[in-house]
Amino acid sequence: MSMQFGLDNLITSAEQQALLRGRIAYLGHAAAVSWRLESGLDELVALFGKRLVKAFGPQHGFGAVVQDNMIETEHTIHPLHQIPVYSLYGATRKPDDHMLEDINTLVIDLQDVGTRVYTYIWTMYLALEACAGRNIRVVVLDRPNPVGGVITEGTLPDPGWYSFVCMAPIPMRHGMTIGELAVRFREMNRWDLDLHVIPMIGWKRKMLWRDTGRPWINPSPNLPTPEGCLLYPGTVMLEGTVLSEGRGTTRSLELFGHPAIEPYTMREDLVNYLNNNRLSGFVLRPVTFRPMFQKHTGEDCGGYQIHVTNPNIFQPWNTMIHILKYLYHHTNIRPFWSIQPYEYQLEGLAFDWINGTDQVRQWIESSENNK
Repeated sequence: MSMQFGLDNLITSAEQQALLRGRIAYLGHAAAVSWRLESGLDELVALFGKRLVKAFGPQHGFGAVVQDNMIETEHTIHPLHQIPVYSLYGATRKPDDHMLEDINTLVIDLQDVGTRVYTYIWTMYLALEACAGRNIRVVVLDRPNPVGGVITEGTLPDPGWYSFVCMAPIPMRHGMTIGELAVRFREMNRWDLDLHVIPMIGWKRKMLWRDTGRPWINPSPNLPTPEGCLLYPGTVMLEGTVLSEGRGTTRSLELFGHPAIEPYTMREDLVNYLNNNRLSGFVLRPVTFRPMFQKHTGEDCGGYQIHVTNPNIFQPWNTMIHILKYLYHHTNIRPFWSIQPYEYQLEGLAFDWINGTDQVRQWIESSENNK
């Protein structure tokens, strides 16, 4: 085993195992596996037996099967271990008193993707907040940021736009591991919290997922590849528009399009516009795709698949805001912005909630730098 994630370190280290005291609860999901591809829950039951008394699951469910946002999951009983599995994306998104009673340690093992709006870090945030001031130790099993820990990108959110996809001032591409985020959240809130992070061994900040040598397991249904994670800090913004972000295809969040776009005739002008704004490290490949669900179901959409050719210089967020600016001013797609609710925000535009500000949208709509 050339690299150990936090779970692997826990499995192989008696010293780390000693951090887990008393009755244990586990917050994880299907992508939280050990080096031998066994689920984190199964590994902890093998280590601690009946001391593991309950589990929690984030958005998309403990098995990571639910496609869309605002589709809630129910509490269940685990079919093998016969312990309760509480949903933290249902009637509540924060563990309540009943869920936390009679536990001494909460283990958090979630595979994040490196983008602020991905809700797993905020499920962790609310779990940390719920455990603060209680006699509950929280142990976070660290995992790689699949897009590395060197580059950050995007504006800091306005507190007036905080929501379930943004509860703290971190950029869209935040460049931190989930363990580092846990420490950051405790420090910025000054929580009275007994927090421990079981570190990775062998991970370096410059690493992308492909450098870990580990298989990619979907952390949610629409991120089937690690390449999608490289694009996600930008393509997630498409969720706030009427453009398809490729949901309903096999390469969601790696391509974009709309029935009104003819990609071949537009490509040269769009690429020149992006080049003039010093955006590089990628290729736009013209495509036609037909989503099987979500936006434009059953319609042929013209658009582009974004292929990252140099991840060291590719800027997903900056690239996408320029693509959107170009499309806003050079197509007749209207309305352009989605008016659907977004992650429990029923007022305002989804695009603004995603960015944590309305300033990005206003820049896109402005005539500044749209040639």
